[in-house]
Amino acid sequence: MAKQKAASRPAAKTAVRKKWTGLRTAAKSTARKTIKSKGRVSTAKKSAKATSKARPKQRIAISHHREEDFKADGLRAYAKYRDLGIAAASHGLAQAHVIRLQGPCNPEEVSKLHFHDVQFQMVYVLKGWVKTYMEGEGETLMQQGSAWTQPPKIKHMILDYSDDVELLEVILPAEFKTVELKA
Repeated sequence: MAKQKAASRPAAKTAVRKKWTGLRTAAKSTARKTIKSKGRVSTAKKSAKATSKARPKQRIAISHHREEDFKADGLRAYAKYRDLGIAAASHGLAQAHVIRLQGPCNPEEVSKLHFHDVQFQMVYVLKGWVKTYMEGEGETLMQQGSAWTQPPKIKHMILDYSDDVELLEVILPAEFKTVELKA
């Protein structure tokens, strides 16, 4: 009887070895498939590169603080804007500017519901505070160090702000439409 067990052990080891070898073969073929699919991914990357070649090459934009760069030539009459050169450097892909809202806040002029037809918009409070209303969020007080994004076409408005408020705003694309809404 002991001889039968000894005989069956090598048979069992052979069966396990065959099963293990089969797993290794399956793993190899899966690895080959993965390698092949990686080749397909790089083809997709090539077409993404071809698309980016259609857009002009971006340049470096460096902007140092200068008081004379704040201009009253932007979207709002109650604000001064310092263009950071991103729109020109990115060929219209994005824009960034520092905004100084001129105080004191006049709600009749400032608090107008509107939206921007953008792909992305982010605002960061550099100095002071601003009270905003955003559809679905309500009123929010944003203080120095606060940041927020505004999804495309979200209805919003400024309700109030400090006399010293400065905001950094980043928008994609650089050129966009603003639509004022009736309250």
